[in-house]
Amino acid sequence: QVQLVESGGGLVQAGGSLRLSCAASGRTLSNYALGWFRQAPGKEREFVAAISRYGSSTYYTNSVKGRFTASRDSAKNTVNLQMNSLKPEDTANYYCAAAPGAGLPMNADEYYYWGQGTQVTVSS
Repeated sequence: QVQLVESGGGLVQAGGSLRLSCAASGRTLSNYALGWFRQAPGKEREFVAAISRYGSSTYYTNSVKGRFTASRDSAKNTVNLQMNSLKPEDTANYYCAAAPGAGLPMNADEYYYWGQGTQVTVSS
């Protein structure tokens, strides 16, 4: 069992930055690929980014490429999502999730464990 807790969300003006963190307990995250998803009110949950279990590979949805960066801190058993040049359309509840094994899954169904989410609001 893996417990995930996100933090770092908040209110920021357009063009600003936030750094989300996802802390894990229960098991080491080195056995899992980690994904970030987001869900805005009235919209479906969407994939944002994924990082492979050893951090050697990352993948981003087109709308955040060049602005968001996923990273891992194995010593702290956490993953981070640095979000720069934020836009109002980035406003959503952001979730981290863990998928066992190799790869960079983009399908939410491949993720076994989920955090409770952290709200990101970008004002125009």
